[in-house]
Amino acid sequence: MKLIGLDVGIKRIGVAKADSATKIAVPDGYINVNGQEFAEIARLARMYNTTTFIVGLPRNNNGEETKQSLYARNFARQLAMSIPNARIYFEDESLTSVEAERRLKERKKKFEKGEIDSEAASIILQDFLERLITNGKITESAYTAVEAKAENDAENSTKNTGKKMKKTGKKSKVGLIVGIILGVILVLGGGGAIGAYFWYVNSLKPVSEENCKFATAEEEATSKDEETVEACIFKDFKVSDSDTASSIAVNLKNANLIKSDFAFKIYVKLNKSILKSGDYKFRQTQSTEEIVKKLVEGAAATNVFNITILPGETVADVKTKLKKFGYLDDQINEAFEKYYDHKVLKGLYSGAGTLSNAAQPLSVQLEGYIFGDTYQFYNEESLDKIIETTLNGLYEVVVGNDLEAKYAEKGLTLREGIILASIVQKEAKSDDMPGVAQVFLNRLRVGMALGSDVTATYAADLVDPGRQTLVDNAAILAYDSLYNTRVHTGIPPGPISNPGVAALMAVANPDTSKSSMYFFLTGDDGKMYYSDTVAGHNQNVRDYCRTLCGVTL
Repeated sequence: MKLIGLDVGIKRIGVAKADSATKIAVPDGYINVNGQEFAEIARLARMYNTTTFIVGLPRNNNGEETKQSLYARNFARQLAMSIPNARIYFEDESLTSVEAERRLKERKKKFEKGEIDSEAASIILQDFLERLITNGKITESAYTAVEAKAENDAENSTKNTGKKMKKTGKKSKVGLIVGIILGVILVLGGGGAIGAYFWYVNSLKPVSEENCKFATAEEEATSKDEETVEACIFKDFKVSDSDTASSIAVNLKNANLIKSDFAFKIYVKLNKSILKSGDYKFRQTQSTEEIVKKLVEGAAATNVFNITILPGETVADVKTKLKKFGYLDDQINEAFEKYYDHKVLKGLYSGAGTLSNAAQPLSVQLEGYIFGDTYQFYNEESLDKIIETTLNGLYEVVVGNDLEAKYAEKGLTLREGIILASIVQKEAKSDDMPGVAQVFLNRLRVGMALGSDVTATYAADLVDPGRQTLVDNAAILAYDSLYNTRVHTGIPPGPISNPGVAALMAVANPDTSKSSMYFFLTGDDGKMYYSDTVAGHNQNVRDYCRTLCGVTL
């Protein structure tokens, strides 16, 4: 199990990562608190392929929770609501930042404040690993979106309206709501307080409760797929400098983005929200709370765009995304076919502009090197700069994990390792990648064809993406291309997808317990099954792969 540790601060959030198998926490940078922190954490979670978070919970010298503890708990609640499948564990922390700074000073190297936060996160995560993981299993329950929602509901519960609140020197939120709702009652000319309260709560809910394909406007804009549900489509919404909370409320209501402009104004007043001008994108499935939060944070800069590239995507996928940002086909093709003098491309060229393997089409020369991440660029940024940025991302992973040396130990060049990782990426889930990588290495060692169906699919996509001539599985699997490892032995001329960190590391550190295995398949139950003989493999097909093994490629 992979874990992410978080040292939550007001200005920065330290990040660390670990695998429960190794039980070693490693600092992994920090995130600035700027309104985009939850989106950035979600990106890291996708990249690490985990939804398990360890959040530091501060206490004072007497072991009591403090204001900072409440801040950490509120952060966890927002994180749980932002990533519904997140599992969050709290780890008591005491002077972790002091200890982190001491460790960094001992290394006698200059360091930034963010490095202290990252080191503190690794201490929190390491403490959690040593305290709670026994026999590979976490022994306590997690804080999830269910608890987060319950806490939100509790804050708005009508039970509180009849209870005497503790004195805090300020009016309680429930008290404010009751006062405002009573005002609503007077305006409406009657009605019960409870009925008015429920009207208010219901009016803050989204206009639509549809389940949407994309989590953010950025994902919708960059995906090759399109949203088909009307309520889920993001609409442009402009707030000018002269707009007031009242005019914004009316405009949102007229655009059918909120249920009630009056409830919106109550919510803004209740939370003393300062709404900022700018160009926004909202949809009907967002609640008033979510919309107000965005308006308080402010609109994203209009002179930049974000593009998200996912592991497993291809050059063709990336080109499609770039077209959505206004780049023309000719510009894109020219940029992807030009020569790039970059260290991570070692082995790609035999000379300037000449590919080492003539069997690889120039149009996909950068296949496998456009590293998956979320990038931000200025509008009309040169495509050369965009491509070089993604190459830098891959190079950091290669150098940071000493992949070239590790691949060499397996008898592979850097390029061969990346090619193999691209196949592993398409063949397996993250947890199964080391085992699949070992099977492929076993086959290469004895001169056996890799036999990967995904390479046959890629070969078919290069020549017949619309499946006009290669119309069935038999034709695809038999198609004579050097990319098709069902037909040819050895490693293909180039990568078949963009490998993520997990796939790259799987080739560097394969599962040696599978060193005698030559076959694998993913069963209908989603599990991976291995065998060392053809007979064993065929039996696995009969036992576990009655449906999935017949899916159209």
